[in-house]
Amino acid sequence: MAEPCWTSSGLTETGRSSDPGPSCSSLTTKELQQNLRAEKKKERPIRLMMEIRESKVIQHNLDKHVVYEIVVMRSGSFDSRCVSVQRRYSDFSRLHHRLLAELGEELEDLLLPRKLLTGNFSPEVISERRRALQDYLARLCSTRCVRRSAHFPAFLTQREQRQAHALLRAGQFRAAVDQLQVVLEIQEKLLPWQSPTLTVPTLCALAVCHRDLEQTEQAFATAQRALVPVRRYGLKRYRAPLLDLLLDLGYELGRPVAQIQEELTVLRDTERGEVSSRSLKELMVQEFI
Repeated sequence: MAEPCWTSSGLTETGRSSDPGPSCSSLTTKELQQNLRAEKKKERPIRLMMEIRESKVIQHNLDKHVVYEIVVMRSGSFDSRCVSVQRRYSDFSRLHHRLLAELGEELEDLLLPRKLLTGNFSPEVISERRRALQDYLARLCSTRCVRRSAHFPAFLTQREQRQAHALLRAGQFRAAVDQLQVVLEIQEKLLPWQSPTLTVPTLCALAVCHRDLEQTEQAFATAQRALVPVRRYGLKRYRAPLLDLLLDLGYELGRPVAQIQEELTVLRDTERGEVSSRSLKELMVQEFI
């Protein structure tokens, strides 16, 4: 056994210094600045950002319009996922009027770029409109009441969600998954300001698609993710169908299902007549019609 050893820093059992390291007073100015930057980086707030990456003219038969590709991202944390949607000026206009109806005076200084009656498709006008809409989006992202409005995620995801559910109803599950993944990624970026239940319908639809694609593990994991906010926030509409799906998937995967079975039985016994008897798939085909 090593003998205790006295040093100028104190008594240690191995003869090594017990000095915990340099004190603040012994740090150089450069080291203090580095530490300060590191602390600020840790405490950097999460911010929502949107960028209009490009704009292009779309013509289909007699319909001609400009679409703007909006990239959604978050700062303050490493965000490597690049997700984008395309929107027309009419989508911006619809969002603007809905926000005004909901928030009123809180948005009195927020102006939407005006609609032009002529020259809409010249490169100069399109470029100018893109910059103006970029500024408009920046104002939206910096306005707390807008970030918390239900109209905000609807603007960014509702079209894709409707398309995904149409594909689900048509049995095109792989294409539906692609659309739903875009929706889910955007919703997850918005979660710091939105309801924790925002992703529930998307996760439920993904679980159904994975099940029909025989991706049992993914279906089980996705349904489990959906069940957490469903339980916590009392979303009765989804709880029994999710438990039913998890029970079937659990049997297929050889997972312990006794707890799921008990929860489903108790739920049906205590809320007799109020618990949905429809499967999760039946529930999903009725949404976003």
